Amino acid sequence: MEKLSLIATASFGMEAIVKREVQMLGFDVLIVSNGKVEFAATPDEIPRANLWLRAADRVLLKMGEFKALTFDELFEQTKALPWENWITQDGKFTVTGSAVRSTLGSVRACQAITKKAVVERLKEGYETEWFDETGPEFTIKVSLLKDIATLTIDTSGSGLHKRGYRTQAGEAALKETLAAALVQLSFYTKERLLIDPMCGSGTILIEAALMARNIAPGLNRKFASERWPGISRTAWVSARNAARKAINREGELQIVGYDIDEEAIRASKINAKNAGVGKDIRFEKKDVKDLWIDKPDGIIISNPPYGVKMGEFQELNQIYISIHKTFKKKKGWSVYILTADKKFPDYFKRAQPDRVRKLFNANLEVNYYQYFGERPK
Repeated sequence: MEKLSLIATASFGMEAIVKREVQMLGFDVLIVSNGKVEFAATPDEIPRANLWLRAADRVLLKMGEFKALTFDELFEQTKALPWENWITQDGKFTVTGSAVRSTLGSVRACQAITKKAVVERLKEGYETEWFDETGPEFTIKVSLLKDIATLTIDTSGSGLHKRGYRTQAGEAALKETLAAALVQLSFYTKERLLIDPMCGSGTILIEAALMARNIAPGLNRKFASERWPGISRTAWVSARNAARKAINREGELQIVGYDIDEEAIRASKINAKNAGVGKDIRFEKKDVKDLWIDKPDGIIISNPPYGVKMGEFQELNQIYISIHKTFKKKKGWSVYILTADKKFPDYFKRAQPDRVRKLFNANLEVNYYQYFGERPK
């Protein structure tokens, strides 16, 4: 089967993580650039990519890429692409766009030109002047970067962070894709003890449990390309069946979540149950100031509140001090903290961070402070 170029989009700072995921799924990586990992796959491998990628935002089908300095060039080269191979005669499609440092700076105009070109191509391909638009949905994106236009079709639909399990979410909840990335960067394995002392709606711990149980993150949701005739129905059924068979329930996990908010604990339990890992995580109401650790080694991953309001800074400082007191002599513990507050290392004085990774939580720039513990015996 002929291979296509797919693009796994990624938030800033997560490209290397997504690249590793793509390679672990057995795909050949073609190009890694800001915000995306391009790889080769057959049409019937699109389901597997959507089901299994944990840190990627979307999976896009790359239709073409070319230089476009004028609207005529954009129109003609877009029209030259084989849209009829994917968009059905009754297909409903929309066009989104972006333009960065390009001659064609009007995104709205680029979207309109692109849609007109695709329509003209489909008219010729299907030999018709009228389209019902009652069939499958397709989202085309025209992205211009330094005068290079990239045309894609979104195979995912809703962003891949929408796993379907989080019916309960707290204020400023962490995206599931980012939470999955934090766990992967922590070198967590199912044999290790993992704690989040400020777990909120439980997202970090749920993503860790999904990995430990080898549960595909997209197993319980739908994707836009499930209705596309260009991908066989059998491929979707086979990919889901294989994902179900891959689940590993053996052994007991050591994953614990604490939060001072009773409602957050209730939400975490519901979300974990929805994700199929309700029995794998212990949630308990507890203030981080009361946290007591008697184990020689383990991992802590947490996303404490950012102290956006001035009145919260004193409380935030107390949280940092509590983390320092608990783990300053626990050399076997690896500590991973995601925060927008750059003062955190001033409070956690066990050592300088082994690594600081700049990431984005939605549109907020955050730092992931990584303190590696001693290797467990």
